[in-house]
Amino acid sequence: MKIEVEFLSKELIKPSSPTPDHLRHLQLSFLDQIQAPVCMPFVLFYTKDPDFTNSERCNMLKTSLSKALTTFYPLAGRVRNNTYIDCNDEGVLFVEAQANFPLSNILESSDSAAGSKKVHKVRSCYDPNSNKKFFPLQLDEGKDFAAFFQITFFNCGGLAISMAMSHKLGDGLSVMVFLNSWAAITRESNSDDLIKIPPFGLATIFPPKNLGFEPRNWIMKDNIITKRFVFDTSVLSDLKTKYSDDNGCRPTRVEALSAFIWSRFMAATQANETNNKLYLVHHAVNLRPRMDPPLSNQHFGNISRIATTLADQDGECDGIMSRMRDSIKNVNADYVKSLQKSDGHLNFLKEGTEKVAKGDVISFSFTSLCNFPTYDIDFGWGKAEWTGSAPLPFKNLAVLLDTNDGKGIEAWINLKEEDMAKFDIDKELLAHVSSSIL
Repeated sequence: MKIEVEFLSKELIKPSSPTPDHLRHLQLSFLDQIQAPVCMPFVLFYTKDPDFTNSERCNMLKTSLSKALTTFYPLAGRVRNNTYIDCNDEGVLFVEAQANFPLSNILESSDSAAGSKKVHKVRSCYDPNSNKKFFPLQLDEGKDFAAFFQITFFNCGGLAISMAMSHKLGDGLSVMVFLNSWAAITRESNSDDLIKIPPFGLATIFPPKNLGFEPRNWIMKDNIITKRFVFDTSVLSDLKTKYSDDNGCRPTRVEALSAFIWSRFMAATQANETNNKLYLVHHAVNLRPRMDPPLSNQHFGNISRIATTLADQDGECDGIMSRMRDSIKNVNADYVKSLQKSDGHLNFLKEGTEKVAKGDVISFSFTSLCNFPTYDIDFGWGKAEWTGSAPLPFKNLAVLLDTNDGKGIEAWINLKEEDMAKFDIDKELLAHVSSSIL
């Protein structure tokens, strides 16, 4: 199915109230600086609402977005030289677009088990690479925008709300905090009075540094394929059992699925390799609850870091599961203090960047939005039928999201084209997949 989306209009949405002078310079923290200059994509799909036309819904969104930007003022600014956010109220890019097809071309409906309402799921023929059509700019070519948006109307009256936020400004949880706040302002006329300004300014906690390397070098645009694989709750339960240790300690569903995906990646792409390369598995870890004292989830910024696990070339998971859990566990208060006070992590990143560039390291990264409030985002016409990502310019990356029932997991996997050709025909992988784009 060919996806055609036509831009109807574009404008800059500015905060409803000016940002005070003393808040107009937001210094980037060290953890902001080391992020690749890419915007993080998120798309929410909503069916037709009988009480509002799409034009009315769009106007509501623009009005509430202006109010939300008063609270989340850095989003309306511009990223300057990997150093600071110029909170100049210049505004976020906001594009209205029209799709040439109904939402039912993406989502199919069926009766729920109880039979009381329709449930929606993504059609197996839908190519997740098409989600890039719901963004007005390439994710790594957002100029100096801190954020940009697109509202896409479908022929049936449904719509998609898309947001991309610069990774220099915050992490995935920060995106969720903003989207839920924006939705609350749209939904409740007085909710903007209840939403407090989230804590910004993490440069005081993680002071900026002279990096000595270019984070943009991690971007790889050419020859990258994104495919979406869905694993239902029964499969995840089986994997948790499979990877439980002799003491009966069961991994989380994210841990179990990560180990499984990594093992199939190794089996498909490295099975016949004999080399001295270093194999690493990375997991993004939220630092907020691991700090002393802990920070609330409302703290805005890149307050996450990577737990790195040394993996075996044979791809066996028996050993890596315990090592993976230990590496995640070791991202603790002491780890954060070391991150704040020494250059050890910066040196690790420099060395890692050089080794990856030389081909001495094969790594696979996981970032999870599971258990985040992605399906609580209600703008006043109900919760989203589907929330998705979009292709990212990185290789060997899996983005994990909850399915709309909150029980399964969608894995958006980015691989080089030649590796994906081997990965997505792996028989053991396909035996565990509920649905995928093949």
